[in-house]
Amino acid sequence: MPGLRRRLQGWLPTPETLRAQRSLGFLAPVLGRPCLWQLSRRRVAAGAAIGLFFAFLIPVAQIALAAATAVLARANLPVAAAATLVTNPFTFAPIYLAAYQVGAMLLGEPSGAAAADAVARAAGEAPGLVARLAALGTPWMVGMATFAVAGAAIAWVGVHVAWIAGVRWRRWRSVRRRQAARRPR
Repeated sequence: MPGLRRRLQGWLPTPETLRAQRSLGFLAPVLGRPCLWQLSRRRVAAGAAIGLFFAFLIPVAQIALAAATAVLARANLPVAAAATLVTNPFTFAPIYLAAYQVGAMLLGEPSGAAAADAVARAAGEAPGLVARLAALGTPWMVGMATFAVAGAAIAWVGVHVAWIAGVRWRRWRSVRRRQAARRPR
C-alpha cells in the first residue's frame, strides 16, 4: 500500500496547487484541510461511498454535490469526486435501463421490451433533460435510488475489505521473507 499511496499522492493535486488557482480561491480554507486529502481506509471508504451514492442518485452536478458532502463528512475529496465518474456518457444508458428494470421489478410493474420501448419513446419526445427523466417515471427513480444505496454500501464494504486484505497480504509476505532469510542455506 505504501507504493500505491505514493503513486496516488503524486497524481493528486496538492492543496497549495488548488489554492493557487484563481477559480478556486474562495475555497482555499476548505481545500487546505488535511483530512480531505488523507489516504486512510476510513476516509477513502467514505469518499467512495459518497461518490457512488451521488453518481447514481442525481443525474446532474454529481461531482459538486459529492465534493460538498465529502467536505462535510471529512471524507477523501478526490476519491468522492472520482467515484461519481462511474456514470458517464458511455455508461449512463445501460445504467439507466438497468435501473428502470430493477425499479419496475421492485414495484411489480411490467419491464419487458415493449414497456422499455414505450418509456424510451416517451423520454425521447420530452423536451429537456428534466422532462426526459420524469418520463422514465417512478420505476427509474426507485431503481436509481436502489443503485445509489446499494452502490454506496458496496463501495464502503469493498474498500474496507480490499484495504484489510492488502494489509494482511503485505504482512504475510513480510513474514515469509523473514522466515526465508532465517533458514540456513
